[in-house]
Parts: sequence; C-alpha cells; structure tokens
Amino acid sequence: MASVTLPQTASSLALTGGIPVGDVAYSRYPQFTEAAIARAAQVLREGKAIGLGRFHSPEIAEAEKTISEYHGDRHVLACSSGHAALQGALAGLEICGGDEVITTPYTWGASTSCILHQNAVPVFVDVERDTGLIDPELIEAAITPCTRAILAVHIFGQPANLQRLRAIADKHGIALIEDGSQAHGARTNGVRVGEVGDAAGFSCMGGKVLPTTEAGYLVTPHEEVFWKAAMIGQHMGRSPEPDFPDKLKPWVDSLVYTYRVTPLNAVLLTEQFGRIESWVAERRRHADMLREKLAGAKYLRMPDYAEGVLPVYHLMTMNFDAAAAGVSRDVFMKALQEEGLHAFGYVPSPIPDWKRLHWQDYAGPRVSWLSALEQAGVDYRNLDLPNCRHRIANSIEMRFDYIDDQEPMIDRTVEIILKVEAHIGALRDFAKSQNAS
Repeated sequence: MASVTLPQTASSLALTGGIPVGDVAYSRYPQFTEAAIARAAQVLREGKAIGLGRFHSPEIAEAEKTISEYHGDRHVLACSSGHAALQGALAGLEICGGDEVITTPYTWGASTSCILHQNAVPVFVDVERDTGLIDPELIEAAITPCTRAILAVHIFGQPANLQRLRAIADKHGIALIEDGSQAHGARTNGVRVGEVGDAAGFSCMGGKVLPTTEAGYLVTPHEEVFWKAAMIGQHMGRSPEPDFPDKLKPWVDSLVYTYRVTPLNAVLLTEQFGRIESWVAERRRHADMLREKLAGAKYLRMPDYAEGVLPVYHLMTMNFDAAAAGVSRDVFMKALQEEGLHAFGYVPSPIPDWKRLHWQDYAGPRVSWLSALEQAGVDYRNLDLPNCRHRIANSIEMRFDYIDDQEPMIDRTVEIILKVEAHIGALRDFAKSQNAS
C-alpha cells in the first residue's frame, strides 16, 4: 500500500495558528436502501403502528426469523433498544433483587443501568489496558455466593474473551451475558458475538453497526429465557402467541416495561440485516488500511488482537502514549481536533465513580436502585481500577462509519495524526504555556 504524503506537515499546528489539514468526513450513515424506505412507507400507509409481537405482526415475525438465522437459529426477541434487550436478558435469567452481576467499569451506562433496573448489584472488575475489555483473570476473585452472572461488554466492536468467560461461568454455575450493542458481526475463532452467552443484548439505534431508528434485540439459546424476557418487556408477555408456555400463563399480566419493537423498525431490522456483512467487511478493510498507514506513528496506536479475533470497529479506539509524547491525552486530542479529526474520549470516568451509585452520601434526585445497593453494603467510592483509569486518561476514540470506499479519509486521518506527532515539540511548548497561564 502506498505511503501517505504529508503536504501539511511543514505547516505549524492549527492549534497554534497554522493551516489545518481539513475535516475528516465519513460515509453517509445510517443508510437505507430504496426498498427499505418503500417498505417502511407501506407500513405507515397501512397504519401498522403497534408492535404486539409475532402473532399480530408479520413484520416482527419476519425480523425475528431473519435475526435468528444470522445468529445460528437462536431465539430472538426484538425490542425497543439495546438497554431493553439487556434488561430482558437479566429478567429472562431471573436475575434481580440483590443478585450480583460481575461487569466492567469501562462502558456506556446502559450496560450497568440494566443491572440496576433489576435491583441487582453490579460488581466491577478491572479491564485489559490495551483494549478496555473486561479482564477474565480478575473475575473468579470477585465471585461470591450471591454472584449470578457475568455481563461482558464488547466495547468498540472488540469481542471480549468469550471462550475464557464461558469456561469461568460454567465452572461456577453462573450465567454469561453479552452486551453486543457495538459489535454486530464481530467474531472470535469463527464464532459470532452473541452466540456464546446464555443471553445477549444488541442495540440497533441509528448510530450502531446495524442501524434502524431505535430498536434492539435479545438473543438466547434458551427458550425459557426468551419467554421470561418477553414477560417483563412485551405486551401481555406475548402470551397470545401459540407457543407461549402453559406453565407461565398463570403469571401473565400487564405489569411490564414497554419494550416493544414497532412494525416500522421491524421492517428496517429485516432490511438492514441483508447488508450487515458487506458493512462489516468495509469497516475491517478501512481499519486494516489505518493500521498499516499508521505503522510509523510514535505516540498513537491501535490495540493488538489475538489470532482469531475479528473486531467490527463500531468506533475506532486507539492508545496514546502520554509519557513518550510529553503531553497529556487531552492536549494531543485537542491538536487533532483543530486539524479536522473529531477525536474524543468515549468513557468519561469509571462507572463506579458516578455519584448516583453512592448511597452513602448521595444528595440528588431519588433513584430506584440505591436501596438495593445500601442493602448489599457495596461501596463503589475510590475503587482501585488502575487499567480502567489509565485507559480513560490515555485512549482516543473517533467515528468509524466507513461502509463504502473512503480511503482518502483514512489518508487524511493518518496525515493529521502524523502532523501532530511531527510537531510534538511545539505541542509541548503550547501545553506549558497553557499551564503557566
């Protein structure tokens, strides 16, 4: 592959008054085919606005069948969001009321709030420094008689070590739940994310790898988990469906969360799954370009993955070497932004640092989970999570919605990064002047 030329390298940094390289643009995203738009329009013309399940909606039946085929014929429950899918997974496994769930502190809040909304107790263990994925080597020490599950998050489309997590879960007789909301199509040793756990939740909102408007789905190999999940988040637990279990019928009522999927989004789910493999392939192709063209970078690099691990690259995450660069991540990131790259830190702080989890001294609006945390006696304040904290201080993320040929934008991204690195001395001087003022 041809090396990247750097016409702007001679210019001083845009942060200090130089000429910026130019904005990094992305593929139009999300994209919907004309066929998908036509089908969605037809649903609206026919007034199909209510999603009561497969029995009442052929669109929902079609979507769940399509997704099931993609995920090895597992049971699929289409729902309103990834959060709904994850809470359904917990409810389907009857995890609630003080049960402990081991999970990651380095993620989007929905991966934790689904546990809290079941009045269960998150137990946070540290992550791998290179990837930000939950560290399997720390899990067994966190298991107690109250532990019911491990909830692993495939953050940024990077698959967690599912084989190791599965072995730990089986050894201790606990469940494994996957949050695949950013990882549709990611694989480890040929197995797709979502096909190892006892249940998995996926988000399909408009910014995800599989985009609709707002939707999600649960995947599980266990039929009883499917129906119990339906009972907490679907209209009457989908009890009118002909295969609803007789043993659950006495417990059907309308005390449910409104986690239904609409026929409109069911149609979009079906249509978008026809394109996912080509989108995943393009994301990987562009990531390979970026990795090769950034091989000479001194301070910023992509994570390394074991053989057989195939991420999907929802967002691109990179590791910054602040010690070698002599400037903080935030200063380096600001320089990238001024050149035209929308760089950011996705996780602002470890989730257990968040004040709405601190029942001991919480003074904000009342929330439903604090009594469960108080009863469990957990204290999340100042947890020792060195890898999580390091990653938050040193990782840089950016959009990676490259689903058609955007090699010039990969070149521009590399040009920006290498330009900032080439002027690292000037950036150090800038940081010193800011600190002095």
